[in-house]
Amino acid sequence: MSDSRLVKISKYLSKYLRHTPDAIGIKLAPGGWVAVDELLTACAKNKFPITRQELQVVVEFNEKQRFSFDSTGNLIRANQGHSVKVDLQLEPVVPPDELYHGTGRKSVESILQTGISKMSRHHVHLSKDIVTAQTVGARHGKAVVVTVHAAAMHQAGYIFYCSANGVWLVDYVPPEYVQKV
Repeated sequence: MSDSRLVKISKYLSKYLRHTPDAIGIKLAPGGWVAVDELLTACAKNKFPITRQELQVVVEFNEKQRFSFDSTGNLIRANQGHSVKVDLQLEPVVPPDELYHGTGRKSVESILQTGISKMSRHHVHLSKDIVTAQTVGARHGKAVVVTVHAAAMHQAGYIFYCSANGVWLVDYVPPEYVQKV
């Protein structure tokens, strides 16, 4: 499969598994799961056929590991980043001392003053390393990385989750826990 086909499928799946599943006639079950056969049928009906092999390649080799299969291989989901209401059934986890958030330069002052909000998503997304945060921030212009004092937040009662692909999630990061790198 060509890299361009891999990217097209990944973007297509992101749109419909994270944001508008009803637009192609699928419904996300608890955990964000949908039957693979149901998804492939819906994609074909909406003039974007995907083979099971292509789906397997996207799940296994997508650089960001956005998707996962359940243990049976019969269900698929987006690991995080949903804007539609869905319970991802994630368990709270104790975070490392520090996590990182990548953003564009134009957002830094606002973040330092008001914190990091989840915006239209279910959670704020945080990275365990600076390099990943820089990559994320570069999607928003000149990348800037801020440190999030996650252990202190956790001690203050904030609940953290870690998705299947290692993205750390929290509802909100108050400004007192943010520091520019």
